[in-house]
Amino acid sequence: MSQASGSRRTRNPEEKQAAIIAAARAVFAERGYDRSTIREIARRAGVTHGLVILHFTSKEKLLLAAGSGPRILVDHVPGDLEGLAGRIARAFVTRMESADGADPFIAVVRSAAGDQQAAKALLQAMREESVAAYRQVLPSADVDARVDLVGAHLIGVTLNRYVLGGGPLATMPPEDLIARLTTSLHAILLE
Repeated sequence: MSQASGSRRTRNPEEKQAAIIAAARAVFAERGYDRSTIREIARRAGVTHGLVILHFTSKEKLLLAAGSGPRILVDHVPGDLEGLAGRIARAFVTRMESADGADPFIAVVRSAAGDQQAAKALLQAMREESVAAYRQVLPSADVDARVDLVGAHLIGVTLNRYVLGGGPLATMPPEDLIARLTTSLHAILLE
């Protein structure tokens, strides 16, 4: 492109990264994780496939960056230990209620049936970030096991309420779900 046309290539990596994440959110929401491709995301972002890989290394990591991901839960870990379960329960329910089906937890659950390798990669990325955060606040030596139990519990809730959408759990008011999750997460994390 010539400068005379008024258009210039941007070399701003943050701007390109933001465009990739915005495109990824749109593609994942429209097509779901399994049918989304890095090439389509790159096309919509106006960048090359290679640039997407350079910034994010894989579709799994791009989904984690594009979704609210575990970061929202991890951000609620610091604080008083006694309030930890309540903070996590509230953050999880609030996030899932507003996710419109485009959350990494939902992607893990949905992709597990069709692509176990992708589900394992997504789960592993979430686990690594979560374990690091919980190690900062939990005094117990079995943090890895506790994080896996929290993940399994929340994925079960995700499957029932946000993927399959059947039964009392799916119709429970969010505040009731938060209260019940607080109780169960407290037992997993602190007892």
